[in-house]
Amino acid sequence: MLSQPQAADLAAQLVEAATRARASAADAMIGISRSSGISVRLGIVEDIDHSESFEVGLRLFDGQRSATVSSASLDPAGFAELAERAYAMARQAPEDPFTGLADPALLGRNEAPDLDLFDPHVPALTMLESRARTAEEAARAVEGVTNTNGASAGFGSSVVALATSTGFAHATSGTHHSLSASVVAGSAGALQRDYASHSTRYFEDLDAPEAIGRLAGERAVARLNPGRIESGTYPIFFDPRVATSLLGHFVAAVTGGAIARKTSFLLDALGQQVFGPGITLRDEPLRKRGLRSRSFDSEGLPCRPLDLVADGVLTTWLASSTDARQLGIQPTGHASRSVGGSPGAGPSNLMLLPGSHSREELLASVPKAILVTELIGQGVNPVTGDYSRGAAGFLVENGKIGEAVAEITIASNLKDMFRTLIPASDLELRRGIDSPTVLIPAMTVASA
Repeated sequence: MLSQPQAADLAAQLVEAATRARASAADAMIGISRSSGISVRLGIVEDIDHSESFEVGLRLFDGQRSATVSSASLDPAGFAELAERAYAMARQAPEDPFTGLADPALLGRNEAPDLDLFDPHVPALTMLESRARTAEEAARAVEGVTNTNGASAGFGSSVVALATSTGFAHATSGTHHSLSASVVAGSAGALQRDYASHSTRYFEDLDAPEAIGRLAGERAVARLNPGRIESGTYPIFFDPRVATSLLGHFVAAVTGGAIARKTSFLLDALGQQVFGPGITLRDEPLRKRGLRSRSFDSEGLPCRPLDLVADGVLTTWLASSTDARQLGIQPTGHASRSVGGSPGAGPSNLMLLPGSHSREELLASVPKAILVTELIGQGVNPVTGDYSRGAAGFLVENGKIGEAVAEITIASNLKDMFRTLIPASDLELRRGIDSPTVLIPAMTVASA
């Protein structure tokens, strides 16, 4: 695999080829990744996978026209042809008054902080197999587990480089380790399934396979024999596993593209109270070993911690340079893109900061509620905020988690949900988007 300096130099060579092809401006990305994984089911190896991918992406401008092309070859001998093809495409594209590279004055120039994203430890395939086997065995040992969908362990590494014709050139390296298990509990006609998983940058931070397997088994068994509840209005708790989806809907509503297209239910909410007082949503791009940590965004702008919501007030949109020009604001350092694509906008490590009450205290704060642990379907209207999704989880009475419930639909509007949302204090930083348990005091519940 190329080193970071080699990858950055290769991206710069592609930009030079674009300049020679008469481009008025250009940027290039290089992406290289390797991964290995193994899956077992019922103690038998089902799949062994090893992959390597190489991708080169060039975004070329001819004035206010642009085109993006990609290739799977890292050979500089082909860069001239790739650049000529991109230039020919750009000449045929319509003009866009908002397109272009980031303002050179805003580009990151200083030495990037060390975010500790690369683990030198490369697990052997035999180790991955052993961990997958151990996780599955721990899951099958839970009383009530009757079958398994298998367990998987994996490792990967990557190098991504960005160079621009305005003088930016930088590359980053990262690794990821993962482990998961999925099992089935119950007998024919009354089966339930669930899973547990964990992903980290460093092997030493990964949960033990015994813990992952046991959790998967316990989750599946807990869902057996779901009861029926009456339709009506209930307080709804979102377990951290599914509470993150609410933050995903929020992110989609505050991206510059959605605002520019006027397709967001938060279109006129900037500077307004969107969540309750005391609520903070923070983006932490510089977190060490974070799954989405980065020093620079995909346009070369430096990343910095930012509270998207402070004391319940929406403080900013997430804007790439194109979004920012359309909206008449400054880009926010949240440009995000694939190697062969154009920049959009999105967060890095986003988290809803914890509240002052423990999960147990929050569960006990209402006499009867539903704890949702699984969401089904995509019934969310991004323009109006109307929310309706299938769900499963558990009945909560007087703070005690009771019988499982399934085949219900929960409905409300995201504006109302955000405004009344109450977070617990059980935040754990395990994903790219993290949330504690949250309570929505009133939602409509329909039982099948």
